[in-house]
Amino acid sequence: MKKVLVLPGDGIGPEVVAETVRVLECLRDECGLAVEMEFGLIGGAAYDVHGQPLPEDTLKLAKEADAVLLGAVGGRQWETLPIALRPEKALLGLRAAMGVFANLRPAVLYPQLAGASTLRPEIVAGLDIMIVRELVGGIYFGEPRGVRTLKTGERQGFNTLVYSESEIERIAVRAFEIARTRAHRVCSVDKANVLEATELWRDVVTQVAARYPDVAISHMYVDNAAMQLVRAPKQFDVVVTTNMFGDILSDAAAMLTGSIGMLPSASLNESDRGLYEPIHGSAPDIAGKGIANPLATILSAAMMLRYSFHEPLLAARVEAAVSKVLDDGLRTADIQESGFPVVGTGAMGEAVVAALRATHS
Repeated sequence: MKKVLVLPGDGIGPEVVAETVRVLECLRDECGLAVEMEFGLIGGAAYDVHGQPLPEDTLKLAKEADAVLLGAVGGRQWETLPIALRPEKALLGLRAAMGVFANLRPAVLYPQLAGASTLRPEIVAGLDIMIVRELVGGIYFGEPRGVRTLKTGERQGFNTLVYSESEIERIAVRAFEIARTRAHRVCSVDKANVLEATELWRDVVTQVAARYPDVAISHMYVDNAAMQLVRAPKQFDVVVTTNMFGDILSDAAAMLTGSIGMLPSASLNESDRGLYEPIHGSAPDIAGKGIANPLATILSAAMMLRYSFHEPLLAARVEAAVSKVLDDGLRTADIQESGFPVVGTGAMGEAVVAALRATHS
């Protein structure tokens, strides 16, 4: 029996997670998936109840679970809190506590959504990129950090970008192993021309590449990578990069697929225990309106089935169900196209469940 900790979180998190729970319940009831779910609080929702964004009870449940399904954290009502108490700190703390160093962010364009991309269809048709982002190191976690007052009375903010060889090596190994299951190409993204920490990054990745003679390695500065993602995105297969660069580039890649509402993610530790979440954030401007796209969260659950539960056939069934509802012309507001009906969060989730049931019957 697999244990899943469900953390709906803030904003649209509870809405999209609810539809994903329905998918997991369908797989449990009709396909024999041995899974049990517990629920907890995180982010602003946890702060409102417990006075902290990552309660000890939530952390304990996360460490005991085989996987964590997370909606989103954050919202305007918590932006004035001290940094240590803001919802986003809970996410960083959860990642660190679970040791989920490898963040997998696939950017896949469903052929049905080629017209929804901001780029011409011939540029993005067939797009399938895996961004492998180091998740528990780099500038988001480096010390020292803070805001200090100089002798002049002026305030100065400072953060530290730091990576050790072992941190770089383990994420590089994960990227090369993934590349062996795909097109056997890895592009390592850094800023080695000006940042010593990423000069080391390039050196270590190059050393790891020597162990994988069947995988082609290339290196690219992050500014060029951002440009190339827009100019010719299909040149990329697996992209491995630092915490901050991966955060930025994967959000840019989201628009290639038609909407950030289509992009799932998996964050894995050494033993493939994982944290699964859509990359779209809490979207407070549409929270509670029932119009959010649940497909990224549902696809995150498919990644959970594949990577933590080792159920590739069930993962493929969920992905096929998502493709089926798109084939049927269903669109949420973020991926709407002329001539297609726009449906809400619940209707989209219900359609995915119906497609799953149809394939099982």
